[in-house]
Amino acid sequence: MSTEHTQKIEKSAIVSESAPRPAGPYSQGIVSGDLLFTAGFGPQDRANGNAVADSVAEQTRQVLRNVRSVLTEHGVDMDAVLKTTVHLADLADFAEFNEAYAEFFTEPYPVRTTVGSQLANILVEIDVVARVKA
Repeated sequence: MSTEHTQKIEKSAIVSESAPRPAGPYSQGIVSGDLLFTAGFGPQDRANGNAVADSVAEQTRQVLRNVRSVLTEHGVDMDAVLKTTVHLADLADFAEFNEAYAEFFTEPYPVRTTVGSQLANILVEIDVVARVKA
């Protein structure tokens, strides 16, 4: 495909000192226009890189604190979230996850996709799409 016809998309990375560092070639968050996309965050603590707890509820809380750190870095809060994608290591943990998840959002709740996934030594991973000022 010829590069003559490609359009450059304006985007900027968000870096939060409160969220875990990327483990590969990706950004914690990207803003493009009036949308903010986060990476999929696990329950790692930035200080040591380890998962913070063994329960789905506590891991969910840490994951959402990590997501909130990236949003806060751009000046928005969890109310700006339009969509979440949730990966659970075991869908049998859904009720416990859902109770902790609900602590971070108010109505109208973001739309959500929840899937069972093979995760590396964690129980939950979440990424979000939020609306921000362009």
